[in-house]
Amino acid sequence: AQQPGTPLSDQEYQHFFNFLRTTIQESTACHLRELYGCKNSLIQKLDKYENHGVIPPGPICSELPGNHFFHNFCTFSLYRCIMKKYFLKV
Repeated sequence: AQQPGTPLSDQEYQHFFNFLRTTIQESTACHLRELYGCKNSLIQKLDKYENHGVIPPGPICSELPGNHFFHNFCTFSLYRCIMKKYFLKV
């Protein structure tokens, strides 16, 4: 155990910054989605990037228990943002 106030080890720093990089990017993308909606060109680029160049047409079914159904990819992505389940897949 490290003494309080001492710096993190190299491995601890790597884990710390990997966590920050992932959570900040996801929360930023979600914030943009909430502010500008799915018609925004940046959001559409992110959605296309996530889906190999094409935004899937609705309806969308997810891996959520209970077979959650979404009318379109935008609704599904907004749900992921609200629930902070960033890596939930279709």
